[in-house]
Amino acid sequence: MITWGVSANSHDAALAVFNNNKLEFASHSERYSGIKNDPDLNKKIIDDALQYGEPDEIVWYENPYKKSLRQLYAGQGLTWNENNIKKYLQGYGLSSPIKYSSHHGSHAAAGYYTSGLVDASIICIDSIGEFETLTIWQGIGRNMIKLFSQRYPHSLGLWYSAMTQRIGLKPNEDEYILMGMAAYGDPMRLFTDILDDFFETQGVSSPKIKFKQNLHRGCKTWRQDLQSEQDLFDIAAGTQAVYEYIFKNILEWTRLNITSKNVVLMGGCALNCVANRWAEEIFDKVWIMPNPGDAGSAVGSVLYKRRKHIEWPGAYLGHNIVKCYPITEAIETLERDRIVGVACGKAEFGPRALGNRSLFADPRGVDIKDKVNKIKRRQEFRPFAPVILAENVHEYFDVPKGWQSPYMQLTAKCSYPEAYPAIVHTDNTSRVQTVTEQDHPGLYSLLKQWGTKTGVPMLLNTSLNIKGKPIVNDEADAKAFTKHYNVKVV
Repeated sequence: MITWGVSANSHDAALAVFNNNKLEFASHSERYSGIKNDPDLNKKIIDDALQYGEPDEIVWYENPYKKSLRQLYAGQGLTWNENNIKKYLQGYGLSSPIKYSSHHGSHAAAGYYTSGLVDASIICIDSIGEFETLTIWQGIGRNMIKLFSQRYPHSLGLWYSAMTQRIGLKPNEDEYILMGMAAYGDPMRLFTDILDDFFETQGVSSPKIKFKQNLHRGCKTWRQDLQSEQDLFDIAAGTQAVYEYIFKNILEWTRLNITSKNVVLMGGCALNCVANRWAEEIFDKVWIMPNPGDAGSAVGSVLYKRRKHIEWPGAYLGHNIVKCYPITEAIETLERDRIVGVACGKAEFGPRALGNRSLFADPRGVDIKDKVNKIKRRQEFRPFAPVILAENVHEYFDVPKGWQSPYMQLTAKCSYPEAYPAIVHTDNTSRVQTVTEQDHPGLYSLLKQWGTKTGVPMLLNTSLNIKGKPIVNDEADAKAFTKHYNVKVV
């Protein structure tokens, strides 16, 4: 039986294909259309999905009836026509029977049923679902039991997006830049002001968070006296510090009230890799599905309906560029140019490039960070991530032996920041990707051979795209990247 899960008609559309209980394919519409965070499906992604067979059923990632009610409540008017999912899918030639999931149910299921855990707390934090903005679940065996639900307009995710907009960035897209900016600011300068101005309750004795105002339309007028570059860095730092404070409160309440020592983090806020370190401190095991935002709910929608674990196949689920991993060519290019793009195999499902659509660089040069930022047309302060052999990570970062972060979801202090300036942030932390031979045999061999040649089993790894554009998807995209940005892609 072929089942499609679809998350679309909002932002960052995605499509997943299940053959019985096996996840065969999952990808983002933006990779095919070239439109960043494309909200809609398109013919190219549908054609790729059809290679696995016509869908016997389609599961939509949320309940459009409840969403329409919430939009009416929020003053957005009558939106049923745009939320008519049957009509929407028919516009793409899709007429299979449709089932509807729930927004936070899809988030929770995408995390729990891919985790391999049969006992876990599940925390979902995002901007907004139908009405829910924060849910906490207990996973036991095949069952997920919802224990707490917070409703719109009280939303930690909406607040973080509003603060992203306040510092001149694009909400629902540039939150990760705010997180990066925070390291340049004073986290305590505005900490109390932010808490006092926005929050009535802060999740201290319960996970309930209450805001003093509805932040759905932003807070651009907040503290207009703060306009300098350092002011903006301090707003970012204060925002991140407040988020971590509240997130830690939620984690501690969950650990105290649910007996499991394992936690699954989902929703767009689970991409806050700096804050995720608190989960590592409070729980024994942390699982974050590599695509925890709405796009990942293309997978979660199906799993929510089935309530059954799957064998997680890894994040390489998208369009397939069929060729052998270009180890020799990549190393030769790195030795000559110090930078190389790789486009090979199945594209990653999620926002992180994990070796199949990556821009690699030598992490040792003092000028490499600026060179790569120039290629990608990003702000100069933005950091880059390292990819390193899992067996060596404790030798370069302040983590215990055996620590793993295969999907770039956790940060760690670099033990030798002066030696590897290209992969450390201003606070000497890095968002680390570890690689085992089981994770990715080709990338493992590349790092192994690079380590033999240089003494450093690590590379700078960033996504093969420029700011504001989707990650390279197919061979035509790879050739265009080489032509336009003068970077060899192998």
